Amino acid sequence: MWPEGPTKRSIARHEVAAISFSAAARELDSRSRALNSHFTRRIDRSMILPLHQRLRTHITQLLHTLYALDADALPAVSLDYPPNRELGDLGTPLAFELARRLRKAPRVIAQEIASAFGSLPGVRRVAAAPNGYLNVHLERPPFLLERLAAAAPGPAPAGKAIVEHTAINPNKAAHIGHLRNAALGDTLVRVLRFRGVPVEVQNYIDDTGVQVADVVVGFRELEGKRLAAIRQIAETTRFDYYCWDLYARVTDWYGEDKERLQVRARTLHDIEHGGNENAEIAAFVADRIVRCHLQTMSRMNVDYDLLTWEGDILRLRFWAQAFEVLKSKRAVYLRTDGRLAGCWVMPIQEDLDAAPGSDIPSEPVDAATDDRDEGEEREKVIVRSNGVVTYVGKDIAYQFWKLGLLGRDFNYRQFVERPHGPLWATSTADGVAHHPPFGGAAYVYNVIDVRQSYLQKLLKQALINVGHPEGAERSHHFSYEMVALSHATARELGHAPAPDSDDAKRPFVEVSGRKGLGVKADDLLDMLVRKAGEEVAKRNPELDPADTGNTARLIGIAAVRYFMIKFSRDKVIAFDLEEALSFVGESGPYIQYAVVRLNNIFQKLQQRDGLDEAALVASLADVPAGELEGDSGGHELWALVLDAARLDEVVEQVVRTLEFSVIAKYAFSLAQSFNAFYNLKPVSRSSILNETRDDVRRWRAAGVIYVRNQLTRALDLMGIEVPVRM
Repeated sequence: MWPEGPTKRSIARHEVAAISFSAAARELDSRSRALNSHFTRRIDRSMILPLHQRLRTHITQLLHTLYALDADALPAVSLDYPPNRELGDLGTPLAFELARRLRKAPRVIAQEIASAFGSLPGVRRVAAAPNGYLNVHLERPPFLLERLAAAAPGPAPAGKAIVEHTAINPNKAAHIGHLRNAALGDTLVRVLRFRGVPVEVQNYIDDTGVQVADVVVGFRELEGKRLAAIRQIAETTRFDYYCWDLYARVTDWYGEDKERLQVRARTLHDIEHGGNENAEIAAFVADRIVRCHLQTMSRMNVDYDLLTWEGDILRLRFWAQAFEVLKSKRAVYLRTDGRLAGCWVMPIQEDLDAAPGSDIPSEPVDAATDDRDEGEEREKVIVRSNGVVTYVGKDIAYQFWKLGLLGRDFNYRQFVERPHGPLWATSTADGVAHHPPFGGAAYVYNVIDVRQSYLQKLLKQALINVGHPEGAERSHHFSYEMVALSHATARELGHAPAPDSDDAKRPFVEVSGRKGLGVKADDLLDMLVRKAGEEVAKRNPELDPADTGNTARLIGIAAVRYFMIKFSRDKVIAFDLEEALSFVGESGPYIQYAVVRLNNIFQKLQQRDGLDEAALVASLADVPAGELEGDSGGHELWALVLDAARLDEVVEQVVRTLEFSVIAKYAFSLAQSFNAFYNLKPVSRSSILNETRDDVRRWRAAGVIYVRNQLTRALDLMGIEVPVRM
């Protein structure tokens, strides 16, 4: 069933919800405020925040004049939204915050401010509500016309941000959990760029880690293959899928005899030191798998600027330099006894602000008397007794480089040519002379799941202990929870647990790539696109197969990207195929369909009246605006326009809180509001298209254009494109 949208009552509910939305935006912790203050927000006059800024400045100056309050004594002017447009368009509880200081009733203060307000461009009038609120009524026609005519904003003066995301081990195909990482990371990139922040997108390639070593072990020990034979397999199979199965077999092989883990250790040593066939096989496997991952992520509209290879960190001695710094600052030390004898370890500090070295234990941790697991120990191994660096150590060196604190740089090579420019990769040698500047960021966001929180804290601890507390402040772990499957989707994908098992009693079905029971990302995307294609073909039988396929692709990607961000990132999500693809309810396709409707309405109006967008907007200056002003008794069109203007406000909250479910729910609510307006009598679809009064029809068309533009931009922030038809 295609969405028909809620009733007029739903619009009212949405407006009431806006109040709590704004209130939630004010409840920010100090970390979020510090983060937001670093980046200078660019001014986008096609939205609401420039008006907020002018209004706050005007009220602040007015308070100083009225009450002789010093700037430091003035309260922040918070703005929210009255429950309906008859009361006003913006409101502030400022009078309540001043009541005690001025020893006056809030109602009296609000009346004094309203009386002295004067004029401000964009504001029609200011009124004091009986309860003490100060309500602001905007100039509606100029508001809409200015936003329809606003030019694209330029970049804001701001330091560069590095966002590292995806970071899939290059040993097998990507799985469903990687899709959540990529969707969150890419959305973070998009919202930062929306605010004018220069962003460098990095994808870390762990080509020297245990997972790659295990695939090398599989080829050498289980299949007896050398590099030439492995190349042949890569040319004749879906290589990332082949390695997926091989990796699961290796896991079982280790489980049969723990002594076989010595083979892994030797292989890891070979890979790190290079100059041998195991290292050559590892390099080939990692390169081929990364290229598979890039193709998968390209389907998701996810892109990168730089692939950072872990092997280059080792070969260029990034780690060696970082290690010397850590030792000189006593951030790490050598254990000489106990079960960690011969290891370089970092003492774990509960308080990251503690003085360097203050948490070094006076007594060694003895394995014979200590039964705590690794997460509970007071020391973290950075370099093993055999000289192998743990990935924590490599990550420390990498974080130092990201922040411009290492004093070294990579060589760079072009990894893939693309229409919009090359994808770059780090290199140990033979780099090109001319390349973009990489690293040295003002802020770093590491998008890694919540299970890595402990290790991400160690990165910050290392920065503090070597004398760079500001680097720790500029380092942010963007964490998120795992992805599971709903029981219905698990059955459809062939992963249903046994009916009498404990797993069958749980609310969702967990999957494991290590055991070969994961859901491959491409398999999931293929199924979503296939199901979307069946629906599109059924509803649009006249479409040719190519158009049907392209539409299905856009819908399938919208389904998965929206689903991955619509939940709070600290929640485990159970992916459900039917819910993700639904054209009714909170889904990507539902919002896409609203934009398709908006496009269709304007196209038909354009055909009828012969006006393009620019001509329509230009004509409105001399057209009576009673429809927008609510002269007929309804404010639905204006409420829709005002709601659409809040996209930049929503993005501000997203950046402050790093909670992307906010923008997902905003886009859904705006689509709901449009669908309600679309079906509301007498402003139904036929009324929009066949309205006999020219002025009413033109202002409705202008509203359609603006809401379409804003919804399209909201979808783009989530990496979702809009099909021509659905």
